[in-house]
Amino acid sequence: MKRLLLLLSLCVLASSLAAAQSNSAPAATAGTPATSTPVSTEAATPPSDVILEYSPPPAQFARAKAYSHSHYQHFFLNALYGFLLLLVVLRWRLAPSYRNFAERVSSRRWLQIIVYSPLILLTIAVLGIPADIWDESLQRAYGLSVQTWTAWLSDWLTNQIVMLIVGTVLVAILYAVIRRSPRRWWFYFWLASIPVLLMVFFLQPLVIDPLFYKFTPLSEKQPVLLEEMQKVMQRGGIEIPPERMFVMNASSKTTGLNAYVAGYGASKRVVVWDNTIAKATVPETLFVFGHEMGHYVLLHIPKEFSILAFLLLALLYLGYRLAHWMLARYGTQWAIRDLGDLASLPMLLFLISLLAFLATPLFNAESRYFEHEADRYGIEVTHGIVANPNQVAAHYFEKSGENNLSDPSPNEFVKAWFFDHPTRPERVHFVATYDPWAKGEQPMYVK
Repeated sequence: MKRLLLLLSLCVLASSLAAAQSNSAPAATAGTPATSTPVSTEAATPPSDVILEYSPPPAQFARAKAYSHSHYQHFFLNALYGFLLLLVVLRWRLAPSYRNFAERVSSRRWLQIIVYSPLILLTIAVLGIPADIWDESLQRAYGLSVQTWTAWLSDWLTNQIVMLIVGTVLVAILYAVIRRSPRRWWFYFWLASIPVLLMVFFLQPLVIDPLFYKFTPLSEKQPVLLEEMQKVMQRGGIEIPPERMFVMNASSKTTGLNAYVAGYGASKRVVVWDNTIAKATVPETLFVFGHEMGHYVLLHIPKEFSILAFLLLALLYLGYRLAHWMLARYGTQWAIRDLGDLASLPMLLFLISLLAFLATPLFNAESRYFEHEADRYGIEVTHGIVANPNQVAAHYFEKSGENNLSDPSPNEFVKAWFFDHPTRPERVHFVATYDPWAKGEQPMYVK
């Protein structure tokens, strides 16, 4: 989560569905297609050295700590910058100026929103671009980003177009319900926004993601790997159509390793980054696939969306309570007539953004739980298919952790605020030691 430009963008925090982070699905523009990487079929070859704890080499440890420290600083400073930015927008009365302009354009409410929303949202985005450039500079400095600044700018512009479209729809809904029900708008807006956000989630892998990356059917790029994956699917007792399994050309933007599940229903798909295929062994890639299949089988997407939706409801209610106090205290100074005034949008964005920021540890905690269970599923579903799946998974997390510069020793504060997955030491230790079969116990998910 880099910035919270939209009142309801916090509902997409699962997503992490649209962020180019080392532990979540990416969001950037299309680049060059991934090349086909020869795949070894040595799925039964266990790793030669035993890993029980995450222990990158000393030089890599120091580099990861330096990057992590800078990343954490960026997060809090960018959050502070975002809050100050919204307060400046309010202090300068930019929103009332745009509102007055929209009212001069037309007396029709819907046309005023079409004029006003893109103006105010784009203004906030442009004022926030220094923070975005700072973040990208950090990624480039540590070799995590390989895209050119021209490509980055294209990414940024494309993302703004998507945000403006979705944001304008949500703003229209927001002020329609505020005018109809000034006391319960927070509840009705929540109800009305859920179908919109569900539609966005559904369309994301079909419409939005292809704006940023190229997706190629796994069957075309890696037929041998697909064959091995089908064994994992058979072991899990499910069937995922090959047409829903893709390779994404992540190497056009980043050096990181990852995979993810996106969409739901007819749009649900499993995506493996080409970097993962290129840098991980087949057994390791099978574990990653098993992890992502766990999200698919264990219904993590609908569960996570439901949890986030109720957290959103709580945040909207708190925002409603605080909005009236702030309006009474500063409304005249900021030239905001009432809560139904379009000029109140930056104030509402400030409140919800602040509340969402404070709720970040809650969002991360529920995400870590689902990711931990997906790790468990990945071990269980590859048991009997790859030799020593525990060490295969441990080696993958060691390798990807070093590659992604994962923090090798985060404290509890850092874990709460920055990790939507279990920490790298936790993941390596768990997959290396989780072995119910050796104890004569039943595995939890794959019997």
